[in-house]
Amino acid sequence: MDLISSLGNATFENYVALDSGFTEMAYQMSAHVLTLGYAIMLAGLLYFVLTLKTVAPKYRISSVLSVVVMVSAFLLLLVQQQNWTGAMTYDTETARYVLGSSTDLFNNGYRYLNWLIDVPMLLFQILFVVTLTKSDFSKIRNGFWFSGTAMILTGYVGQFYEVTSPTLFLVWGFISTVFFVHILILMKRVISEGKEGAPPKAQKYLGTIWTLFLFSWMLYPGAYLMPYLFSLGLEPALSETAVVARHITYTVADVSSKVIYGILLTLTAQEMSKADGYDYEKLDSAI
Repeated sequence: MDLISSLGNATFENYVALDSGFTEMAYQMSAHVLTLGYAIMLAGLLYFVLTLKTVAPKYRISSVLSVVVMVSAFLLLLVQQQNWTGAMTYDTETARYVLGSSTDLFNNGYRYLNWLIDVPMLLFQILFVVTLTKSDFSKIRNGFWFSGTAMILTGYVGQFYEVTSPTLFLVWGFISTVFFVHILILMKRVISEGKEGAPPKAQKYLGTIWTLFLFSWMLYPGAYLMPYLFSLGLEPALSETAVVARHITYTVADVSSKVIYGILLTLTAQEMSKADGYDYEKLDSAI
C-alpha cells in the first residue's frame, strides 16, 4: 500500500509506525520522555505557587502567569503522551509497535495548542519584572502577542505537510521563522533595557535568561526540521531515531523555555523586590 495515500497529511511519526514500526526501546523512550515532560510541568506548578509571596506584589503577575503556563502545559502534554501510547499497538509477529487499526493517529498538534496558550504569556512575563526605559510597554506587549501567535499558527499549518509536500512544509516554516526573528529582536531589547538600573544580581539573571532564551527557542525549529535533518535531503527520513530525537528535543525545549525560564524570572523578581525594600526572608523571620 502506498504510504502517502494511506496516511495523507499525517506527521512523519505515523509514517515510521506504518513503514517499519518502533522497537521496544524507541517506543518506550518516547513514552517516557513525554511522561517526564508533563511531570516536570506539575513540579514547576508547585514551585511557582509556593514562591509566589517571595516577590513584591507588583512582580507577582509574572509568577501567576507561570502558574497558568504550568497548568496548560501539564494538561496538554499529558494528552500528548496519551495520544502517543494510544496510537500505537504492539505487534507480536514483528515485535514492534505499529499504528493501531482502530486508533487515532499521533499528532503533534497538541503541542501547538499548548504553545498557542503559553507563548504569549511566556513573553508577557518578563514585562512584569523589568522596567522598560525607552520602549513603549503596550507596543512591546502587542508585538509579542502578534508575532508569538503568528509564529505558532504558521508552524501548526506547516507540520501537516512534512511528508506530503516538503515545499509547503519549508515555506510555512520559513514564514514562522520570520515572526520568530521578530520575537528575538523584541526580547533582546526588553532584556537590554531591563538591565539598566537593575541590581547587579538581577542583571546577571537577565543575562542568563537571554542565553537560555536563545538556546531553548532555537531547539524548536530544530525539532520541526528533524525528519529532514536525519535525511539531509528533500525527503523526510522515516527513522525511529528521528522520532525519538524529536520527542527529546521538544521536551528539553519546553522544560527550558517554561520551567527554567520561569524560575530565573522569579529569582530576578526577588532581587528587584529586595532593591525595592521587600525582602521576604526578613519579613518571614519577623512573623
